Amino acid sequence: MDLQGFLQRQPADYADTRALGRCLRAMVEAGLDQLPLPGSGQTLERFQRLAEVGGHDLGLCKLYEGHTDALAIIQQLGGSPTPSSTWGMWAAEPPQARVRVRPHGHLVTLNGCKAWCSGAAVLSHALLTAWDEQDRQQLVAVALDQPGVTVTNHGWQAVGMGATGSVEVLFEGAEAQVIGSAGDYLQRPGFWQGGIGIAACWYGAAQSIAERLRRHCAHHEEPHALAHLGAVDSALHAAAEVLRVSALTIDAAPLDDAELLARRARAVVEHCAEHVIRHVGRALGAGPYCKDGQFARLIADLPVFLRQSHAERDLAALGQQVLTESWTL
Repeated sequence: MDLQGFLQRQPADYADTRALGRCLRAMVEAGLDQLPLPGSGQTLERFQRLAEVGGHDLGLCKLYEGHTDALAIIQQLGGSPTPSSTWGMWAAEPPQARVRVRPHGHLVTLNGCKAWCSGAAVLSHALLTAWDEQDRQQLVAVALDQPGVTVTNHGWQAVGMGATGSVEVLFEGAEAQVIGSAGDYLQRPGFWQGGIGIAACWYGAAQSIAERLRRHCAHHEEPHALAHLGAVDSALHAAAEVLRVSALTIDAAPLDDAELLARRARAVVEHCAEHVIRHVGRALGAGPYCKDGQFARLIADLPVFLRQSHAERDLAALGQQVLTESWTL
């Protein structure tokens, strides 16, 4: 079964985190989590699959993207994921929530609080950033069904993306396995390549929202709605072209630093998504917000998911990088 066929057979609503977890497990069992690795020559296919799930449901996409990102990172750093496992990728580092690692035989032990742990209550494993005794960032893989791991109900009051259950997790002597070397998470080429994968998720949701406007315009002669559709099309076309070129660029030079490529792609797709939200809402009014359940979830979830971008801070970082760049056609 292909991914699109699988998604079409899923229920129209994911009521809570458990429903998302069941769906992710079914995807893993069907082998639908086996995406081409970034830089493998099929990066566009990876982005397309992420966009498909994003257009279906962003809560599911958040768990699916985290799981497939964790699998890619483990393989890139020489590890081997546990068969039939479901993974979170938890790398948020707020100052008040850091996990510490200490050597413990051939493993390490974890102590501390990790914030923004999407799907924590329904996943089997997590790949997370922690800090060693020399205050270096280290990736570790941890099984979540062990003593010393407490999934709390703290830190998550969201309405948009609410079903992801992105709560705080406490570690008290939990055992984990080191993945790669200190600093590898940020230094590997796949870090920024994966950041473009997030933008593909945003794009898929924006495309799905925009389809409602296209269907409306196909059956109603409304000049203003058509003008909104034209604005939406130009934004989506630009974003799609940027994602395609990004995939080709990564495949042509998979070991190159992709930070500038990723910052540009994310900025373009974020702008596109915000553009789509505004124009579709103005064109269609309150109807789909109130009567189309999938649309209502996407329109509530997408602004929250977009905040994985740091807005003007990310734009300032992009501006700093292009001070000596040329925009010549």
